[in-house]
Amino acid sequence: MHTTCLADVRAGQELPATTLPPVDRTMLALFAGASGDHNPIHIDIDFARRAGMPDVFAHGMLGMAWMGRLLTRWAPQSRLRRMDARFMGITHLGNQITCRGKVVEIIEIGNERCARIEVSTANQYGQTKIAGEALIALD
Repeated sequence: MHTTCLADVRAGQELPATTLPPVDRTMLALFAGASGDHNPIHIDIDFARRAGMPDVFAHGMLGMAWMGRLLTRWAPQSRLRRMDARFMGITHLGNQITCRGKVVEIIEIGNERCARIEVSTANQYGQTKIAGEALIALD
């Protein structure tokens, strides 16, 4: 549901945070099926251990999908102009991720007034997993 009046958006405004359920094996298997990313590091504990990991962990693009959800709950998808991210840490099983966003400036790009938004995901311990920014057209 899009409750934001985009014409009234100002720098400093925070997007409503989105908190997801803890990451579990079912979530990873479902995302693998939906995305077509069947890399065994995300779904096969034996493979993950042979690779030196204690267990499987979430796909980076799953975290990106959650950031996209944060943005498209705030503004229609048709307004999303760009979303960039840096992967900062592994999202392990049991991590409960919260996505946050904050409007850092209003800028003109071409003929569009846009909000530049800092976005991030972090687990329940405050460890940042993904950090980036997005542009949302306001007009």
